[in-house]
Amino acid sequence: MRSAQQILAESAVIAVVGASRDPAKAAHRVPAQMQRYGWRIVPVNPTVEELFGERAYASLADIPHPVDLVNVFRPARDAVEVVRDAVAIGAPAVWLQLGIVSPQARRIAEEAGIDYVEDRCLIVERAAAGLTRLG
Repeated sequence: MRSAQQILAESAVIAVVGASRDPAKAAHRVPAQMQRYGWRIVPVNPTVEELFGERAYASLADIPHPVDLVNVFRPARDAVEVVRDAVAIGAPAVWLQLGIVSPQARRIAEEAGIDYVEDRCLIVERAAAGLTRLG
């Protein structure tokens, strides 16, 4: 299994489940900052058409192209379904944001052989490793 920083270094396209249009929320600030550092952010939110200048999708299954990482901004009780959806679309990694922990979701990811990170923040890990995707 790859480390959190390896996952970020090797990912270019991040699907963000629960991305928010509210700039006061971490579910908006975190993906927006990752985008500023060069990652392509694909918002997954059934209530919006577009976020971060990208088309938003109602579900992971609706995204018409591969994603490298599924980032989860949903309550822990929703993580199991999101991880199952990530496995179904062939995502190589799932990342539950800071404060989100799900032993069942972890088990599903491990059984599917995909990388799994929980209770960690993308932007903290990005900064700690000094990672950027800007050329």
